[in-house]
Amino acid sequence: MVALQTAAAAGLTRIGLQSAQAVEPAAVETAPAIVVGSGYGGAVAALRLGQAGITTLVLEMGRLWNTPGSDGKIFCNTANPDQRSMWFKTRTEAPLATFLWLDVVNKDIGLYPGVLDRVHYDAMSVYVGRGVGGGSLVNGGMAVTPRQSYFTEQFPTVDATAMYNTYFPRARTMLGVNTVDPTWFESTEWYQFTRTSRKAATNTGLTTTFVPNVYDFGYMQQEAAGTATKSALAQEVIYGNNYGKKSLDKTYLASALGTGKVTIHTLEKVRAVTRASDGSYQLTVDRIDNTGAVVETKQYSCTYLFLGGGSLGTTELLVRARDTGTLPALDATVGAGWGPNGNTMVGRANHIWDTTGANQATMPVMGIDDWSNTDNPVFAEIAPLPIGFETWVSLYLAITKNPQRASFTYDSASGTVKLGWTAAQSAVSVAMAKKLFDRINSANATIYRSDLFGTPSKVFADDFCYHPLGGCVLGKATDNYGRVKGYSKLYITDGSLVPGNIGVNPFVTITALAERTMERVLAEDT
Repeated sequence: MVALQTAAAAGLTRIGLQSAQAVEPAAVETAPAIVVGSGYGGAVAALRLGQAGITTLVLEMGRLWNTPGSDGKIFCNTANPDQRSMWFKTRTEAPLATFLWLDVVNKDIGLYPGVLDRVHYDAMSVYVGRGVGGGSLVNGGMAVTPRQSYFTEQFPTVDATAMYNTYFPRARTMLGVNTVDPTWFESTEWYQFTRTSRKAATNTGLTTTFVPNVYDFGYMQQEAAGTATKSALAQEVIYGNNYGKKSLDKTYLASALGTGKVTIHTLEKVRAVTRASDGSYQLTVDRIDNTGAVVETKQYSCTYLFLGGGSLGTTELLVRARDTGTLPALDATVGAGWGPNGNTMVGRANHIWDTTGANQATMPVMGIDDWSNTDNPVFAEIAPLPIGFETWVSLYLAITKNPQRASFTYDSASGTVKLGWTAAQSAVSVAMAKKLFDRINSANATIYRSDLFGTPSKVFADDFCYHPLGGCVLGKATDNYGRVKGYSKLYITDGSLVPGNIGVNPFVTITALAERTMERVLAEDT
């Protein structure tokens, strides 16, 4: 938050923090460009529009995270969650539901617009960030660029040379990507858990690779030395990091606000969008207070509309618009091509002599890379389990090359948008992950942990994902640059463009694609 606060002190930012008192709806508020959402795609759009001198309004349904709680911290940690942790829930819903089959992980909390949401569908739930900065506030920061061969497979119409020579480097620079010092990694107690998992992979004949991150590893080394306030070394991650992490509010969004052309309105959720006879876009927006109550319904109008609400938010908005007739010319493929990036989580039990460490950094720095295995491509992030005591548990988030896809559909009876993902589709990822981890267990004479995911004997957590992708796939629902088919001056810049799977943590890809889109749109459409 320092970057935002510094810019504010210099008179450069404009954050629309409005009072929670209900008022009569005002006249239509108009801006040349409106960006829906402040996650990766929305943040890129906001910055590049502001730099082009275009007055831009960003609508964010979450809050601005810049006010400390009673503990003096903006965010709470995983061990002591409170109302700041989750989006209007009365109990936390962490991915690790139990330990030794005991319900000791999740805690009762008060209703509040917290930073992490778990959105539930029939057979899949999705973790998303809520706040100025979106998912950058709550992810593990793994800033991975996909293999060029797989990127080309997923995006055959995109110039991969330009992506890898221009847009991926641009994204990594803006995001503040850095890598852990290998020498420090090998010696620090905070990554014993990673080294133990690496040993098991090596024993199996598997390759491990370091992965970059947007957490400042120089700061982390100061944390370990006791010269900086702990964040990644204080069990902070899924409910936000107070220090060290270069989330979007410190990078793209701080720069966007610094242009003097960008305003962010918080706690405002776009309910509907239509197009007026003059070609402008009309948005109906609900403003909520800290209890979730709608205190005002607002109307906005713009010439250029950029959708950066994420795979869920953007897709649901457009599916509803098409099927209720407010944007009837949207392509039939809107809503299709969704996938969870092949996500499944699994835990292994190590031997008593293979300790994982009581102290664990929350930022992953290594993965098991078996993606080149054509029979069973898997990239498995070595994940932390930072609960403050020795567990002998190795935890992984596996990304599998699951070809299954689902669609969002509008249910007129309930007025909701539903996701058609099934348990059978998740089972494909489980089978792929199991092939990899069966090999690891066999080579190391170890077993799976079945006490971590709530249901007795459940080994693979396949009913939630961190990486929702697709729904408005590039080149299908849009043209080759994110322009929505059927409508001019309507653009998508987020993860809904990615066709369900990218093989690695996706936010660098989303950012790079948004950079590519904005460069073309600003050159040709404005």
